Amino acid sequence: MAPATAHALDRWLETEAATRDRSDHTITAYRADLLAFLQFLGGYWAEAVSPAALARLRQADMRAFAASERGRGLGARSLARRMSAVRSFLRWISDREGMDLSAALSTRSPKYTRSLPRPLTPLQAQDTLDSVAAHATPWVGARDLAVLTLLWGSGLRISEALALNGTDWPFPQGLIIRGKGSRERQVPVLPVARDAVAEYLRLCPWGHRTDQPLFRGVRGGRLTSAAVEGAMRLARAALGLPASATPHALRHSFATHLLAAGGDLRTIQELLGHASLSTTQVYTGVDDARLMAVYHAAHPRG
Repeated sequence: MAPATAHALDRWLETEAATRDRSDHTITAYRADLLAFLQFLGGYWAEAVSPAALARLRQADMRAFAASERGRGLGARSLARRMSAVRSFLRWISDREGMDLSAALSTRSPKYTRSLPRPLTPLQAQDTLDSVAAHATPWVGARDLAVLTLLWGSGLRISEALALNGTDWPFPQGLIIRGKGSRERQVPVLPVARDAVAEYLRLCPWGHRTDQPLFRGVRGGRLTSAAVEGAMRLARAALGLPASATPHALRHSFATHLLAAGGDLRTIQELLGHASLSTTQVYTGVDDARLMAVYHAAHPRG
């Protein structure tokens, strides 16, 4: 890759972060996507890829890249995201350099079927919390229980729970969370979650400090997602739950259980911090039996 192309890539990523409010995670993923594409082109064309060279991109080149990625084992969903990032970069550089890249930009992404989330039942979720709490080290069990209670009780992403700091405690009734794309939302904190965090802090050997992370690892640093995933893995094994029972499944469970209880989809969207209702609508396919029961009970001809 030519230095000018590397510079252009950096500029595009800066633009995405500044003007489209992309998260650090998204920017890292975009960089990996574009590096994979540009490195492929360098080998495919047998030359360093400069911005000017991109002007000769055609559908055949894009299809060759897609075929190469599929051959390396990249799934359809991941490839669709990668191709979307590549097209975004190409649109930006075509505007910046005055190039016509319409042929390359017309390449379609692979189709894929979005899989439905696999939430836990309320009983499975409660059993999971009980299992992680029964840790050999009481304060670690209390910590894992507090984190997972926030995921299930408030719909937090694991990254959002672990990003909480000592200054966030004690929790107000409505906790302000900064999620993907730096979007802020207010989530309710149930008394049971507040009590779980209080018990964890009472037992935690590191204590509560406003200049430190709220959830601490065994060595005192910020708790990692790997540690929480490990606790869930042990709970799965103990309870005989499927591999889909992950920390993120508790966030899915939060949304699904609210929907099953009659929650409004728009409200659930706000609580989850989804930018688009279409992202939240995936949950409507989870409980078809309940929806059909409501239909037959309520419709005049049911």
